[in-house]
Amino acid sequence: MTITDPIKREIAARHLLRYKICRNCGAKAAITATKCRRCHSKNLRLKKQELRR
Repeated sequence: MTITDPIKREIAARHLLRYKICRNCGAKAAITATKCRRCHSKNLRLKKQELRR
């Protein structure tokens, strides 16, 4: 199901893509996190910001 409304698409993208991923264990973390909640590593990266179809 594709979203055609640009406002709803932006809201969906914000919820689906705005978080960080730990490079050591792969856990999700909040966008404001400075270290992993599971392994306590500081090696975090942002989720890729591209929506796939």
